[in-house]
Amino acid sequence: MSAAAFPYDETRPRSQRADGALRIAFRRREERSVLAELYQRGCLKARFPRPESAAWPEALLLNVSGGVAGGDHLETEIALGENTRAILASPAAERFYRALARDDPARVSTAITLAPGAHVEWLPQESILFNACALTRQTDVTLAAGAVFLGVEMLVFGRAAMGERLHAGDLRDRFRLFRNGRLQLQEMTRLNGDIAARLAGRATGAGAGATALLVYAAAAAGARREALRDALAGVEAGVSLVLPDLLIARILAPDTRGLRRAVMAGLHVLRDRRRMPRVWQG
Repeated sequence: MSAAAFPYDETRPRSQRADGALRIAFRRREERSVLAELYQRGCLKARFPRPESAAWPEALLLNVSGGVAGGDHLETEIALGENTRAILASPAAERFYRALARDDPARVSTAITLAPGAHVEWLPQESILFNACALTRQTDVTLAAGAVFLGVEMLVFGRAAMGERLHAGDLRDRFRLFRNGRLQLQEMTRLNGDIAARLAGRATGAGAGATALLVYAAAAAGARREALRDALAGVEAGVSLVLPDLLIARILAPDTRGLRRAVMAGLHVLRDRRRMPRVWQG
């Protein structure tokens, strides 16, 4: 596994509660995409349920520790060979718990690499941030010529059902997408201190309790722009064709339910109205 660089103080005492590494690779065999490699260590595991379509193998990514706490270190690598397809999802929301004062932020890194003609759908469910959580997360997507990436990242700020608001916390979140070795997209989120107060501003969140980034990188991206805008009509969202082959949507919602409803409407269009993985259908 490749080591990711995270800014934390090596000299400060830390209580690393969980460590996990996961690598999954797919290859082409005749007309199907099949598992080529599986490596799992610690709390990160993968399961392969019967897919909705034989043309789209599915992998469920699990964190069996039950959530992420300060000092945890989770690293995932996904590789798709030439002309392969796969759906990557999570069985449930990931919870990021309150960090202790002595702990470093939880460190979560994901690297997704697609060979020419590969097509991946990155569909993790929402990340729920608890009050006083500390998280440094990075996701890097690397695409070769002709590769297609559809992905979503959802953040939920506190447990709304419990009336929780994030009056303390530290979030550093980075999403990058490369095509043919060139950086095409970099999304950076940096929130600390009284996060709820920071999100209350009109320019920063307008009081939203949840947010999502939807990314579609494909030659057909431009042709999907208007359909995606129609799908998100009535939602606090913006759709942008950043490049001829890169379409993104940013979504704000008051809570998890509203966010999932909007995200699923967008995915319905971008996935050609195919059924969502079973873990999303509950």
